[in-house]
Amino acid sequence: MLPNNPKNNQPNLFSSQLRDMLDSNDPLVVLAETINWHFFDESFAVYYSDEGRPAKPIRLMVGLLILKQLENLSDENVVLQWKRNPYYQYFCGMREYIPALPCDSTELVKFRQRIGKEGVEKIFAMSVALHGKAAQESQVIVDTTVQEKNVTYPTDGKLAIKMIHHLHRIARDEKIQLRRTYVKEIKEKRIRLRFFRHPKKIKKAKSAMKRLETIVGILIRDISRNLNEERVQMYQETFDLFLKVVDQKQKDKGKLYSLHETHIYAIAKGKDHKKYEYGTKASIVTTKNSGVIIGVAAHKKNEHDSKTLEAALQSANRHRTKPIKEAICDRGYRGKKEVNGTMISIPGKPLKRDTKYQKEQKRKKFRRRAAIEPIIGHLKSDHRLSRNYLKGFIGDEINLLLAASAFNLKKWMNHFLAIIFMVKITLLLQTIAQIKPKKRRRYIDLYLTVYRLW
Repeated sequence: MLPNNPKNNQPNLFSSQLRDMLDSNDPLVVLAETINWHFFDESFAVYYSDEGRPAKPIRLMVGLLILKQLENLSDENVVLQWKRNPYYQYFCGMREYIPALPCDSTELVKFRQRIGKEGVEKIFAMSVALHGKAAQESQVIVDTTVQEKNVTYPTDGKLAIKMIHHLHRIARDEKIQLRRTYVKEIKEKRIRLRFFRHPKKIKKAKSAMKRLETIVGILIRDISRNLNEERVQMYQETFDLFLKVVDQKQKDKGKLYSLHETHIYAIAKGKDHKKYEYGTKASIVTTKNSGVIIGVAAHKKNEHDSKTLEAALQSANRHRTKPIKEAICDRGYRGKKEVNGTMISIPGKPLKRDTKYQKEQKRKKFRRRAAIEPIIGHLKSDHRLSRNYLKGFIGDEINLLLAASAFNLKKWMNHFLAIIFMVKITLLLQTIAQIKPKKRRRYIDLYLTVYRLW
């Protein structure tokens, strides 16, 4: 059910307003007053019914989602920090300080599921619109990265042992007496798998792996014989998944690397410290000069970079009024020269017919392409893109959009801080001009020190 709107907007005479206690120049306060929260109230109203208990305010839930990515916090921590931080409370629409948790952390999960990818895209569109003309540049930079999933490093042995434990759990829930549980044998095989890289023990490790796969098949057949047809149909999807994992070979395509995140795939990016990353590929589109993220796209398949351009540019054009004329990419995007009217520029050897000016312009343009690399680094280290804890492919899309939204909002806040700093410096210079010449040198040195620190 839709949340109840407060009817009484009069200030409380017996307690001071939260706004009066806060610094009016704080970027979070200014951002809270700049965002059009009424737009979210109207847009997300369709996701609520007319019956049931009134829900939490939409501004509160949207604000918590933004703060979670903005400050790199988990669902549990953002709820706890909201209780302790009056700036967080004002950002989420509170008029007075509330010394209590705003909601349970699981309500954030339910809210993400409620609004889905379409709702989160509206938050991202708002973050792009805040930058105005800076987000309307005709030239953009495109690159891909890996959004790793919260899974352990996959090995066949790990997956086999997990499947056996899961089958034991099914037998315990269904009160089936297995002919044999293989608990003691599994411990022995696990120890042998630990040394599979040793040349003298690789044969024993392979034999142990083959035996574990055999045990999975035995347990599936034993459980199926002791269940009726209805119960077998209930677990059939799980059994089919386990048998697919058992049957897959080392060089098969479409391998399964996780039992609970079956859509992830292995991606090799040529890194020395990390040969393979397990998750999904993500495309990032930023403006050339201002560095605003205007489009993101998660990809279900591990495709060549050139095949990801269409989805990435489509996402970017959706959140702007002017079409993109040129996309600057690296050499990994070879094979495409134009996508839906957008010219694709890739660095190469200078042409003989190019003038000196044209060569210099190309050199500057492709040097500027590297500006997207630190943006991806900030997304991963500051805004929760390095490891995604949201379930499923829809979780990949939502986390990517929220991370990009947080980056854009952080960039807007930093720009506001720079304006405040320049205003203060201007006032300081005006003050220095009015001081007597003998004392003026001391204030000029102070100004230069502050400027260097900035």
